[in-house]
Amino acid sequence: MENNKERATVGRKLFLYVTAFFSGMSVMAIELGASRLLAPYFSSSQIVWTVIIGTIMIAMAIGNVWGGRAADKNPDPVRLYRRLLITAVWTAAIPFVGRYVIAGVSGLLALFVKHNFLVWASLGSCFALFVVPLMLLGTVTPSLMKYATESLDDNGRTVGELEALGTIGSIIGTFLPTFVTIPAVGTARTFLIFAAILAVISLGFFATRKKWVARSAVIAAVITALMFVPFNYSFAFWEDGLTVEDESIYNYLQVRETDESVILSTNVAFGVQSIMMKEGGLTGMYYDYALAAPLMAENCEDVLILGLGTGTFASQCLKYFPGCSVTGVEIDEKIVALSREYFGLPDEVEAVVGDGRAYLTTSGMYDVIMVDAYQDITIPFQMSSVEFFTEVREHLNPGGVMVVNMSMRSDAEGSMNEYLIDTIASVFPYCATARVSGGSNLELFATADAEGFGRLEARMAALDADDELMDIVPRIQSALEPVEGGDLILTDDKAPVELLGMRVLDEMISTELENLRSQIKENGIMSLLQ
Repeated sequence: MENNKERATVGRKLFLYVTAFFSGMSVMAIELGASRLLAPYFSSSQIVWTVIIGTIMIAMAIGNVWGGRAADKNPDPVRLYRRLLITAVWTAAIPFVGRYVIAGVSGLLALFVKHNFLVWASLGSCFALFVVPLMLLGTVTPSLMKYATESLDDNGRTVGELEALGTIGSIIGTFLPTFVTIPAVGTARTFLIFAAILAVISLGFFATRKKWVARSAVIAAVITALMFVPFNYSFAFWEDGLTVEDESIYNYLQVRETDESVILSTNVAFGVQSIMMKEGGLTGMYYDYALAAPLMAENCEDVLILGLGTGTFASQCLKYFPGCSVTGVEIDEKIVALSREYFGLPDEVEAVVGDGRAYLTTSGMYDVIMVDAYQDITIPFQMSSVEFFTEVREHLNPGGVMVVNMSMRSDAEGSMNEYLIDTIASVFPYCATARVSGGSNLELFATADAEGFGRLEARMAALDADDELMDIVPRIQSALEPVEGGDLILTDDKAPVELLGMRVLDEMISTELENLRSQIKENGIMSLLQ
């Protein structure tokens, strides 16, 4: 009899340890899933990550207090596993209702919020979707400590073991979604996988309790079945006819095809990451302006593109400067694959998968280096600092030129663009900008060669009248404005690019929201649906 009781106690404690392990895993999986769910709408910047982490910590803190008090008041594990079952149902529902909640919260806030819309909309969406399940998961650890501790003699060891198992689970829950489930099956099914795990744990506990075993079995079966049922999950649920909608480790990916072009977007709400014109030639976008860099360079034999995207600029360099060698660095392997399949990236372009700055430190010398790694407010700080641009200069041949695409327009003092211009001008003695007509992009050309900008004028004069470049080069030359720079320098140690970018984005969003408010005031809210 004593042995049976001892085995039951060991078995019960083991199950509590299993619960700690998988609950810790689920917390991190939901956190990472939250970042991927929000990123297509609000970006994956440090600001959005701060919102997510802050929300999760608030929810977990509330859950810790609640769980501890509830366990002291009624030390019955049934309540904990009922909460885990509710968490499983809520988590499984997120893929199906999350995008609509985000749209609804954003639409509601758009009527009232005039500043810092990105922060408030992401915070509101995060609270609406993730506070409840994470608060419930926050009750797990203090509850398990109460249930697993049998005497003061071993409570330290028991608490330590529970904490360790929860931490190990969290570690696995950090790596598994990022490197396995999200790239393999997507964000939606990742939520379902971890919801099913929580449901199965609850089912294991309720297996000997008739009142709850049927309910938990049905919930676990339904969630598990949903993982294998084909369903069309789209972040951009209002879009029709997308050629590709996919996810990678780094990005949400959307390929759209029109009669004239193929477009890659990495955000559902705004921005075009790359575009290919089906007839070839000029795009009417910033890539065309960037073609001034090879014309300014003394030679155009070796071109490096940091931020290859789908290779539009690479293809243009091969077309308009025959014989040049083009290397492109792109951190997202799936974008490289899409560039080959849908955007006609020529085989001659060497596509390197990796971080642009890391590649630059080990690469050779180039005549032209294009930096095209800035996207909305997700600007990699390590590719915006004075140390980075110094490395770029060191990898340019004599007479070489760097061109930087700055994707957000802002003329305000202390803007992101002003910081970048001042930083680059502190490294390169000769700099000029060109505003891209009809867009928000600003191209910055920088060189250590005093003859670079004069060379552009001479080569323009040498172009044939029927040369396709004649459609763009005069516009570039007339748009060029020399810059001298100032004291706003970004460094590896201090580069607040997220806050600077958010300020610009907030200006853009505020303008659009004012237009929407005016439309609603004049024509009613239903006019937005027309």
